[in-house]
Amino acid sequence: MAHWRDTGNLTIRQAVDMPPVWLLGFLIVAYLVGALLPGLVIRSTLLRLLGGALVCSGLALMLWSVLKFRAQATSVVPHQMPKSMITTGPFAFSRNPIYLGDAMILAGVILWWGHWPALVLIPAFMVVIERRFIAPEEARLKESFGTEFRKYAEKTRKWA
Repeated sequence: MAHWRDTGNLTIRQAVDMPPVWLLGFLIVAYLVGALLPGLVIRSTLLRLLGGALVCSGLALMLWSVLKFRAQATSVVPHQMPKSMITTGPFAFSRNPIYLGDAMILAGVILWWGHWPALVLIPAFMVVIERRFIAPEEARLKESFGTEFRKYAEKTRKWA
């Protein structure tokens, strides 16, 4: 647990073990699913519109969330100890709006490409994010903010 207190430089492993890297990895796998199963690829205007809307919404949610981090002067880096707890803006309806935005982007790109069989990757991505980032982050929040975090977690869903 001592590494949680370190808010300085990230280790090489921590710098590489970041949600955007995991998202990129899952996007590569999703692309390969379509490349390996071309007969199952469905390209349609409706899927592209839905996919585009999901990507744009995910990016907007992530931007809104990052702006909240900046306003609170706390780190957006998942491996660092938070200086404050954010419960307003997108954090009022989701404890993890940035990760939700990541999942929306993954879903949107998959639909845009028409690689619908790759949609099974979304729950797998969410499990990876939950285990690698959300669980440790919530442990740090409990350690730092105790009852305040517990009350927030009781009323706010993890994935909204």
